[in-house]
Amino acid sequence: MRVVVTDAEVTLADVLSLRLAIDEPLRDGTELVLRHRATGVERDVRLGRTGSRTREATLAVSLAPLELTAGRWDAYLRHEGLRSRLRSVDPGFSLDHLDAYALCRRTLAYRSYRTRNGFLALKIADAAPAAEVRAIWFREGRFEVTGLLAYTGLEDDDARREATLTLARRPTRERVSATATVQGVRFHAAVSLVNVVAADPDTAGTWEPALEVEGVSTPLRLGAWLDDVDGKRRRLHYPSAEIDGVPVRPCYTADDELRIEVGG
Repeated sequence: MRVVVTDAEVTLADVLSLRLAIDEPLRDGTELVLRHRATGVERDVRLGRTGSRTREATLAVSLAPLELTAGRWDAYLRHEGLRSRLRSVDPGFSLDHLDAYALCRRTLAYRSYRTRNGFLALKIADAAPAAEVRAIWFREGRFEVTGLLAYTGLEDDDARREATLTLARRPTRERVSATATVQGVRFHAAVSLVNVVAADPDTAGTWEPALEVEGVSTPLRLGAWLDDVDGKRRRLHYPSAEIDGVPVRPCYTADDELRIEVGG
């Protein structure tokens, strides 16, 4: 039996919605199997039989009851003990959908995608309130950043909220803060790089940005997770600025969190 996923999406209700092109009906007892790539743990869901003349099928599988953990899960179809990986022609990426998905408060974020070899898989990550970075730049001696508040549960409306962007240097605990603008779930902030360099002029170091927003209980880390670019520390390189002869540049950690490197 030839089965190809032509459309795959995890809905806002964490339901895996699939459209399949098939050359013969799915048989009684067919199961969708999800296998954790690192541990080999499997979860399976029994599927219903499709009509005898159909060449297309749709599936909807609620993911929350499966108790899936963070990581990559590969998808298979299994029948009478025989299984095969589920091929996909859907790239499974929509920035607009990811933005809408991130508006809800969540503890796990599910995403379907097509692997490099053309198979269906799920990426599952722990989700906590965060400030998703969409643009950063240096101009007129300032570090500026814009983005989206993710997984906070705040409404995407015109409401304005008080907010503060703080850069903290570890482990010395120097801090530089500036007022930020938050409207709905969109934010913009700018911090003087002159003040950052002056806070610790003789020592090179890394500064961690965090956004404090009215109505959100904890400071939000800044990073870029709602896209299809993994490993930003290796792939994204920004030009540095010089402030009083000191080089300053933005970068990402291995976990795609934003940092500001000063000196060095």
